[in-house]
Amino acid sequence: MLLHGWRRAALACLAGLVATLGLAPVNVPAVGFLAFPVLVWLLDGASGRPGAGLVGRSLPAFRIGWCFGFGYFLGGLWWLGAAVLAGGNAFLWALPLAVLGLPMVLAIYHGLAAAIARLFWSDGVGRLFALAASFAGFEWLRGTLLTGFTWNELGAIAAPVPALMGSLSVVGLHGLTLLSVFVFCLPALMAGRTRGRGAVVAFGLVLLAAHAGYGFWRLSQAPDGSVPDVALRIVQPGILQSEKWDPAEEERNFAKLLSLTAGGEPAAAGARRLVVWPESAFPFILTDRPDAVTRLADTLGEADTLLAGATRVEGETSSPTARFYNSLYVIDGNGVVRDAGDKLHLVPFGEYLPFQDLLESFGITQLTQLPGGFSAGASRRVMRAGEGGPSFLPLICYEAIFPGELLNDLQTRPDFLLNVTNDAWYGMTPGPYQHMRQAQMTAASFGLPLVRAANTGISVVTDSVGRPVAGLVLGAEGTVDAALPLAGPPTVYARLGDLVFAAFLGLFALVGVVTSIRSGRVR
Repeated sequence: MLLHGWRRAALACLAGLVATLGLAPVNVPAVGFLAFPVLVWLLDGASGRPGAGLVGRSLPAFRIGWCFGFGYFLGGLWWLGAAVLAGGNAFLWALPLAVLGLPMVLAIYHGLAAAIARLFWSDGVGRLFALAASFAGFEWLRGTLLTGFTWNELGAIAAPVPALMGSLSVVGLHGLTLLSVFVFCLPALMAGRTRGRGAVVAFGLVLLAAHAGYGFWRLSQAPDGSVPDVALRIVQPGILQSEKWDPAEEERNFAKLLSLTAGGEPAAAGARRLVVWPESAFPFILTDRPDAVTRLADTLGEADTLLAGATRVEGETSSPTARFYNSLYVIDGNGVVRDAGDKLHLVPFGEYLPFQDLLESFGITQLTQLPGGFSAGASRRVMRAGEGGPSFLPLICYEAIFPGELLNDLQTRPDFLLNVTNDAWYGMTPGPYQHMRQAQMTAASFGLPLVRAANTGISVVTDSVGRPVAGLVLGAEGTVDAALPLAGPPTVYARLGDLVFAAFLGLFALVGVVTSIRSGRVR
């Protein structure tokens, strides 16, 4: 393309912004065939100055990739501003950092991906392999470095519905990013004459057909039926974030949780009932409130087990040495806490403050108002919902968006994945839809049912291939009563992890490098 200056930058930003229409809740993956060819054509014209060094030759491509990434992350994450304002105006100063600052930082990954790919550019088909490999590699880095933030990885555009999530069970999310970026770029080959175009387009069409065909086949292979004698009740209380920790609302919030737990149809005779409350459901420290334990025991039946998000404290609550954990409690029908699992992957600035002493000296604190913030748990493990009950892996809040982190935890295969979250931070924005979709993709990657309880939505039960079988929409208040779907057999991804992705990544990178060398256009 012959655009220069701000016009080129604006078009790159627009292309990235258009790509976000493939994400939840819009879910139009076809936009990838518009956004990525524009990126390829812009990079075609991003040659550096003659005689410039490596950095000088890479800067034009970096700027284009950064602008594309800024548009993508701005369009996909603007709703984080709602979290900043959820508790009032105390964090108003952080609004531009959340809405603009974070996209500017995350866009660096896409800028570097474009710059590296441009070093192995050519006029032929090899540039598509190089670009796909580079973007997939840097998306993997984005989910790994500095605790990782893999939200809205590019591969999510290609998996808007369960029928298109089957590939995740083989190549994982990073692998889907690699293959989808390559396929999305194919229309760029339609401009001009390109040697080998027919073979590469045919290869891309095979990948596209395999993605869709395998996804539909996976749906047909999901096990029928449910776990015998287990009934689920998910409680979605619909408590606004501005009211969640208000002392004046404490009694009303707790009473609502108890009322929703007790209401509705009772479980069938002889069935074990699993009641699931969302993240940080208790509006107080449960162990400090024996009266609340008594009321809880009066509400639960003898055969009930409550799985509830809670703030757990080690030490005296009022002590400056107390340590707080974002936890999941397993509580029996008598109100006794039988087990607990702590959140490992905390949200920076939300649950803890990096460089805390330094930043607090400037008046910067984390959004969660606890002394010192939350502490990370020591490990994550498969737990059991009461004696003889089904097993599950607890995933608190956005831990569900990191499938690669769960590979070791799932060596002992559970009956389901449990995700408890409080998406009230994000209000009626795309955030809760994106969060639910990514938890759904993680479950489909491993072939496990997902049981998800969210404070204001979206609460859902999915089968082992990601199909919702029951749920509540965003903003609703109520319960989800459902059976627990059966788990599927371990998937290729569950057994091999990212090895398949690594093999494809190496192959694509090799094709890109060899093609550019043979063309004599490496620059």
